[in-house]
Amino acid sequence: MEKEDPKVLNKGEEEEMELQGYRLCRWRLALVGLGVLCTGGFLLLLLYWMPQWCVKATCTRTTARDAEVVLLRSTVGMMLAPGSNPFHSLETQTTSPSPSPTSPSCPFSSPHLANGHNPHPSDGSPIRYFTFHSTKYYWNDGVQNFDVLTGLDDLQVSCSTLHSEHSAGLTRNQQKYRRLFFGVNEIAVKVPSVFKLLIKEVLNPFYIFQLFSVILWSADEYYYYAVAILFMSVISIATSLYTIKKVSSTKEIDEILSTDLVPGDVMVIPSNGTIMPCDAVLVSGTCIVNESMLTGESVPVTKTNLPNPSPGERGEEADAAYNTEEHKRHTLFCGTHVIQTRYYTGDLVKAVVVSTGFSTAKGQLVRSILYPKPTDFKLYRDAYLFLLCLVAVAGIGFVYSIVLSVLHKVPAKTIIIESLDIITITVPPALPAAMTAGIVYAQRRLKRLGIFCISPQRINICGQINLVCFDKTGTLTEDGLDLWGVHRVENGSFHPSEENAYKESLVKSQFVACMATCHSLTKIEGQLSGDPLDLKMFEAIGWILEEATEEETSLHNRIMPTVVRPPKQLLPPQPASTYEVGIVRQFPFSSALQRMCVVARLLGEKRMDAYMKGAPEVVASLCKKETVPENFQEVLESYTKQGFRVIALAHRRLESKLTWHKVQNISRDPIEANMEFLGLIIMQNKLKAETPAVLQDLRQASIRTVMVTGDNMLTAISVARDCGMIPPQDTVIIADAFSPHDGQAAKITWRYADKPSETSRLEAINISLEDVGHVDEPKAQELYHFAMNGKSFAVILEHFPDMLQKLVLQGTVFARMAPDQKTQLIEALQGVDYFVGMCGDGANDCGALKRAHGGISLSELEASVASPFTSKTPNISCVPSLIREGRAALITSFCVFKFMALYSIIQYISVTLLYSILSNLGDFQFLFIDIAIILLIVFTMSLNPAWKELVSRRPPSGLISGPLLFSVLTQILICLGFQTITFLWVRQQSWYTVWTPLTDVCNLPSHINVSDHNDTEVDDHNIQNFENTSLFYVSSFQYLVVAVVFSKGKPFRQPSYKNWPFVLSALCLYVFLLFIMFHPVSVGISLSLLQIVCVPFEWRIKLFIIILVNAAVAVFVERAIDMRAYKCLSRLCCPSKITPKARYMHLAQELSVDPDWPPKPTTTTEAKSRSENGSTYRIRINS
Repeated sequence: MEKEDPKVLNKGEEEEMELQGYRLCRWRLALVGLGVLCTGGFLLLLLYWMPQWCVKATCTRTTARDAEVVLLRSTVGMMLAPGSNPFHSLETQTTSPSPSPTSPSCPFSSPHLANGHNPHPSDGSPIRYFTFHSTKYYWNDGVQNFDVLTGLDDLQVSCSTLHSEHSAGLTRNQQKYRRLFFGVNEIAVKVPSVFKLLIKEVLNPFYIFQLFSVILWSADEYYYYAVAILFMSVISIATSLYTIKKVSSTKEIDEILSTDLVPGDVMVIPSNGTIMPCDAVLVSGTCIVNESMLTGESVPVTKTNLPNPSPGERGEEADAAYNTEEHKRHTLFCGTHVIQTRYYTGDLVKAVVVSTGFSTAKGQLVRSILYPKPTDFKLYRDAYLFLLCLVAVAGIGFVYSIVLSVLHKVPAKTIIIESLDIITITVPPALPAAMTAGIVYAQRRLKRLGIFCISPQRINICGQINLVCFDKTGTLTEDGLDLWGVHRVENGSFHPSEENAYKESLVKSQFVACMATCHSLTKIEGQLSGDPLDLKMFEAIGWILEEATEEETSLHNRIMPTVVRPPKQLLPPQPASTYEVGIVRQFPFSSALQRMCVVARLLGEKRMDAYMKGAPEVVASLCKKETVPENFQEVLESYTKQGFRVIALAHRRLESKLTWHKVQNISRDPIEANMEFLGLIIMQNKLKAETPAVLQDLRQASIRTVMVTGDNMLTAISVARDCGMIPPQDTVIIADAFSPHDGQAAKITWRYADKPSETSRLEAINISLEDVGHVDEPKAQELYHFAMNGKSFAVILEHFPDMLQKLVLQGTVFARMAPDQKTQLIEALQGVDYFVGMCGDGANDCGALKRAHGGISLSELEASVASPFTSKTPNISCVPSLIREGRAALITSFCVFKFMALYSIIQYISVTLLYSILSNLGDFQFLFIDIAIILLIVFTMSLNPAWKELVSRRPPSGLISGPLLFSVLTQILICLGFQTITFLWVRQQSWYTVWTPLTDVCNLPSHINVSDHNDTEVDDHNIQNFENTSLFYVSSFQYLVVAVVFSKGKPFRQPSYKNWPFVLSALCLYVFLLFIMFHPVSVGISLSLLQIVCVPFEWRIKLFIIILVNAAVAVFVERAIDMRAYKCLSRLCCPSKITPKARYMHLAQELSVDPDWPPKPTTTTEAKSRSENGSTYRIRINS
């Protein structure tokens, strides 16, 4: 068969995958079928567990084009369609029954044709596709690879074409045809049936092993023990099934009703609003939309219709190709709530459907929730390694028992059963239930703290968190802003600051007129709505806003202006005086320009006024120099250093030649020039009361805190200083990155946030990073923090990937971050081995919340679907609680795993020693150990609550770590030593003889000794003997000793003596074991069920001494390991300097001796392409 190199899907994207094509092979299928029959179905199970083996065993390699199966867990489907392109026209479809030679092979090959139409489509041609992660991949002949169809974006259609060719809608045939490709418009989350979940759970390798154990124990006549294992497995499966089903149900998302929509359809937006069922671009009218589902901001935004440049204006920039991201101010996104619409002269508000289903913005969000990148955790990998080690130990026992049995000429059936018994003993049947217990208890404690969890396995991972990212607004700070005061400017100098502008003397001033008009507020159901900053500013002056009604708007060709007027009590008491300002044109706020502008006219005036508000530096740069005070920079700095958010206002009287019509069509640049500076508005974004104390607790626990917000960078930096995230003495370095432009390489300029004056002296020096030699001595520790905005982050991610790793080490403020950038930041932090927590309150944090090791949402809305944890407490005090519980659960998991490993080994040692005399433990002895001791202890030792405060030490992340391994190995050796001593010593006793029912070493009355055994069945397994009884006593106490030794308390959990169920269980078992050990064995239950025999009293005393010494040695050794004795051993073994394992520590070490780090405030770092090794940089000091 023809082979080819693997195809790469989604190249350069987050979901980049390799694809290999395979074709089913009949002779291989027949061979596999034969193998399944010969192995009794085991081969089928193996292929089920390893799907890639299944594909390679039953298929042969072929080209991706001819593939029937692709190695991506999904099967290739096939459909018949009358064309290969969803954007083909169907008008000529009936004429050509066979594929036409002129038909394009590429589904995206005809963007220049109207609506993507092609006059000669093929008819009935098969189209190959497969579905993976709710996305359909179609075969594209043009690129010889599978490709994704998203919607109208694929056509790269220009704005004017979208208006002229796509605003008419589709015919019914075209719509049906497109639906073949794009599918039904729904975001359906399929919850698997209970039966499917049951089959999946039962076929888990662990439960198959359990089934094998049950059959084996039954064959060996250990019926009670086999039934007990079966019962435990059923309970474990049922619990697991209930949890999975419950979690799946929590994630279910309602289907959208408008399921027939396809890209290219035109939809009418109802005037009373709607929930958008798809992504669509407005082609007429305006909408007020609540986008909180996507952005997390509850502030409604105004969406305007897509510009339709006239033929004269259609240059490259004016008539760019439509792009959802670039034209998002004109795009209505799926799942967002259209609150109300506006239209003029009776025209309907219409939108062209751009994408549907999982291709929409909401669909992508849901996909990121359903199919997150797997979060790898060392504990689970180590658990499997540990089990493999136990199996290896079992293998030794397996060989040992076979050799021993052959030497003693034991029957073949007995050899097989008893040697396989050894393997089943080493993998404890209660292990899954035991490992889950600690997590279940932690989940219950979190629920009591008001923290709900839909991904219980994440609780353990939260115990490792060493960095937490916080959203700002609504998480660290209150939702709204408060007006702190105003600072007006007249004649080029500042007035003293004032608390507010609600004064009679100011009512007709340009400053108040600017506050009254320069905003994006609108009335929704009689209530003022809009940006909280605008709302506070408008409320502070007490003015009234009136908007034209729908009836008034629809009767006029011209847009009826929004009118604002002051309250009557502020106006002079003249009856004839009316003072109203009409807002004629609005240039909306642009985060790129950092300003907004309006054109307004005072009632009765002929000339119009332009008002502008925005970032102080930007507004000042657009004003006449003589109107900006000389001390502007110092005044501004004094406010920003105090953490205030400062907005500047400006005004300009427009020329009389600018008529209403001209204003409607003019661009903003001529308006926003030669303004007069009016002054500053000072806003305060108050911190939540709990924020500083919680951040202080995290810092004391050596947990880094990072702010990631959609807000302005300077505000974010000042809030970071206020809450203690950035201490007052530390420097903030702002990284401004610029993408390649006009042939220049991408570059980063560095400036120091608090020291702008220092950037004025510049020198021309070139430094090449690759030529700089590293100094040996680390330089003095400089405390600095990096800050950057979303645009810079995107440029650095693309052009400076190596630099990004260095920046995230000290990056504390990430502002103006889009939702997907928040996720990318989390991934970048995880890339340098941080365990990352994320705390946010909006759905724009969904991807980041899901991607983080521990995401906690303060919102019970959308975010709770995406986030593993949701807190009812609306502040960040839940974060330390979650980490504390995570640490407690993690330590509990270690304790339980160590205990279960020791339990297996102790039992393995006992059985191996008894095999040497062809004996074994009895049915009820196994049952007593597994049920009465192990289950009771495991489920109570997990109950220790979390320690009350966070400490700077973190628990180990995996089982394969020095102290843990050393602890387990020493306890194994102690148990092995004391069991071996017991086994050998009992045979050296003067009274020792081979035990028979008539043996009397206890000097019991003859009638008791004999009568009880008259009817006793023959002991086929040779269970009743002195070795068995002695080992049973010693090993039973060993289980309890290691349970107490391993049940650790502080600094991560409360001490064990506070866990009364555990203390009570352990005491009861100690009392019971001492009772059966010292009480005459004639008590019926001991003899008949536990199959122990009577031993002399002096031997019982010796056994008791063995047990006491064993306990003392075990406690002493464990305490010594806790006191860091293993560190002394590791230093003796390898005295050389240990390099840190975590990548961020390694990087920090490197940077501590780098003389060019951190970058100086006068430098620019340029990307310098290198063909093979990615990017490198050149640092230049500007002149």
